[in-house]
Amino acid sequence: MESKKLKLKIATPERVVYEADADSVTCMTELGEVSILPDHIPLVANLKAGELRIIAAGPKKNIFVAGGFLEVRPGNEVVILADAAEHVAEIDLSRAEEAKNRAKKAMAEQTMGREEYATAAAALERSLARLRVARKHRYKDAGKTLETIQ
Repeated sequence: MESKKLKLKIATPERVVYEADADSVTCMTELGEVSILPDHIPLVANLKAGELRIIAAGPKKNIFVAGGFLEVRPGNEVVILADAAEHVAEIDLSRAEEAKNRAKKAMAEQTMGREEYATAAAALERSLARLRVARKHRYKDAGKTLETIQ
């Protein structure tokens, strides 16, 4: 008997990052970590910046998402609309480090208003999450190309 699969699609405003069948998807929402399996009830949730783990044929796939929305639809369809997303192998550590430093510097300015401070704080949170995901998988995926990880 063939097991059920999720029809997973992860999209950003720029591109479709991932589209394939999956056995499970785990991601961080504003209410905590959620794992989606086939026959999950319909759900809509806000995503937090962090790691999205996909279990499917082949090796696990790890993707950084910078927030967005998760929707679980009837018929085992899962759609993730992310503000930004990239495969772990695509993350440029030096660029992520620079973004973190820029956000910290902006937050240190004394003349900043509340809205500017909140924007800088959100940028810092995204940068730290991106670095955490990249560093976690940096050595695990050493020697693998993007094509083997996707």
